[in-house]
Amino acid sequence: MKQGPSQIDLRLAINAVSDVIQNRPLPLREFDQIYMKAGDMVLQTSLIAQRFDKRRLVFIGDGDAICLCLAYLMERKILDQGPSQILLLDFDERIVNAVERFADRERISDKITARRYNCLDALPNDLIGRFNAFYTNPPWGASNSGESVKVFVERGMEACGDESVGAIVIADDPKVAWSRKVLFEVQKFVLAGSFYVQEMQTSLHAYHLDDAPDLKSCNLFIRSHPDRVAPSKSYALHEKRIEDFYGSNKNLRVHYVREKARVDYGKAPDSTYELELVEQKK
Repeated sequence: MKQGPSQIDLRLAINAVSDVIQNRPLPLREFDQIYMKAGDMVLQTSLIAQRFDKRRLVFIGDGDAICLCLAYLMERKILDQGPSQILLLDFDERIVNAVERFADRERISDKITARRYNCLDALPNDLIGRFNAFYTNPPWGASNSGESVKVFVERGMEACGDESVGAIVIADDPKVAWSRKVLFEVQKFVLAGSFYVQEMQTSLHAYHLDDAPDLKSCNLFIRSHPDRVAPSKSYALHEKRIEDFYGSNKNLRVHYVREKARVDYGKAPDSTYELELVEQKK
């Protein structure tokens, strides 16, 4: 059964993505961790594999685990295209550890690595300009005119050198005024950073979002200007940029989410159930 933008085997792709979903930690809504639905994850993985074929790709946050889908589907030969290198940067240690454990178990650590990092901090010097593609699905900036989106995009652009591309996944609903404003502000921001919008795929993805189940997101693909001068230094965020980062009165105050204990994802924690045994006959 061949379907999809790159003629992938849909059944194999869905089964592989379900393995990745089983591995993900539960989302933390207070940090705008809202996970994409499985069918859209398959589509998105195939799209990004084609767009960023043979590129050095950095993910600035990735609760959805598209980075892991890419590496896993490439390893399974479900995708015949994809990036040559994948690095995930995330402030949530649960997500970083989940990627590392999965990569180790499936022996794809040569394709993907993960590292703890918060956009609050300056991008480490060893990462500046090292990549030529970035991907981010950031907090959507409903309460700060897209400033949280700009922060994640800025880190992606700092990580990229010459001839670079990026994919920004943000809310896209013509009936929601704040999403239109954010799209406008983000496009202005990338132009100021010597990138331009190459393509926008509108209203593409659906999410497990209880308070706005119909809200969708778009892919905003950007490309660097030929005369862009890649950055040589990065700076920590100043106080104003962290206000309302995750929503109204939800400033960026948490440096890292730490994993308290190893969790075997895909298995129910024993604190969520109890066993009632069959009574033994005397």
